[in-house]
Amino acid sequence: MQKLSSFVQRRALLCVAAGALALVGQSVLAQTYPGKPVRIVVGFSAGGPTDVVARAFADHASRVLGQPFIVDNKPGANTVVAAELVASAPADGYTLLLGATNHTMIPALYSARVKFDAIRSFAPVCTLAESPTVLVVGPAMKVTTLAAFLDNVRAAPGRRTFGSAGAGSSGHFAGERFNRLAHTSINHIPYKGAAPVVTDLVGGQLDSSFATLGSVLPQIQSGRLTPLAVAAVRRSPLLPNVPTFEEAGVSGYQDDAWYGLLAPAGTPRPVLDALEKAARSFADAPGSVEKLHGLGLNAQNVCGATFGAQLQHEVQVNTKLAKELNLKLD
Repeated sequence: MQKLSSFVQRRALLCVAAGALALVGQSVLAQTYPGKPVRIVVGFSAGGPTDVVARAFADHASRVLGQPFIVDNKPGANTVVAAELVASAPADGYTLLLGATNHTMIPALYSARVKFDAIRSFAPVCTLAESPTVLVVGPAMKVTTLAAFLDNVRAAPGRRTFGSAGAGSSGHFAGERFNRLAHTSINHIPYKGAAPVVTDLVGGQLDSSFATLGSVLPQIQSGRLTPLAVAAVRRSPLLPNVPTFEEAGVSGYQDDAWYGLLAPAGTPRPVLDALEKAARSFADAPGSVEKLHGLGLNAQNVCGATFGAQLQHEVQVNTKLAKELNLKLD
C-alpha cells in the first residue's frame, strides 16, 4: 500500500514537472518565433486580389516579426492544391495559407479527392481584408437601378445572364443566392477567370455579374460598367453613391468576400498569437490600407474563434446551396 502511494506521488510530481516544462517551452516559443523565413501559400496566380493581399501582409509581417515572409503561388483545382499543401505541412507556423471565401466552398464542391477538412485541418488566425460583392451590369442591360434590373430580368425569365470566374466560384454562389432570395432566374455563364467576364460585360456579350468590388472597380470608375447595389451592411466608401441591396429593396442579401490567414491545425498557441498580433497591426498600417483601397478592398480583422465560427457557418450555407444546384466538381 505504501509502495502504491509512493508511485502515485511520483506520477503526480512527473505530471507537474511535465506541465512546467510545457509552459517554459511555450514561453520560449513565443519569444523566438519566427526564427526563420515563413512561407505563405496562395491558391491563385500572381496579380489577383488574394495574391495582392498576401504580398501586402508578407511585407508588413516581415517588418513586424523580423523574418522574411515569402509568398508562394500554388494555383490549381479551385485552391485545393494550396490548401492541401498547407494542411499536410508541419504545424509550426512556417507554412501558412492565405485563403479566400472559396475556401468554405471546397467541402460543397469536392468530396472524393480532397485529402483535408476545410475546417478541422486548419487553425484560423485572422481575416486581413474584405471586398463586398457588387452587382454590375454592362451597356447591354440599359438599366441604372436595382429595381429596373429586377423588372428587366423578371420580364424575360431565363433569358438574362450573369457571369462568374467559373462553376463553383464565389461569383457563381453569389449569383445563385441572389436568384433564390429575389425569386429570379438569371442564367449563370461560367468563364475561366474574372478577366474575360469583365471583357464580355464591357463588350455587351454578357448582362451582369456579382463581382468582388476589387475586380471591377477600374471599369466602374471609368464608366464602362454600372454598379447597381453593394452586398454589404453599409455602403462602400469607394462607392458612396451606390446603395446597399437592403436600401435598394432586396432585404437580407449580404455577400462580402474575405481574405484571411490560416495555419495547419495544431499550430502552437504562441505562434498563432504572434501571427494574430501581426494581422491586427496590418489593419492599422497606413501603407497597407492605402494599397488595399486602391484595389477596392478594406482592411479587416476577424480573428481566432470568431473567424472559425464564420468559416463553419459559410461551409453549411454553401453546402446546402451546392446540393440544391446539384453542383459537384469531383
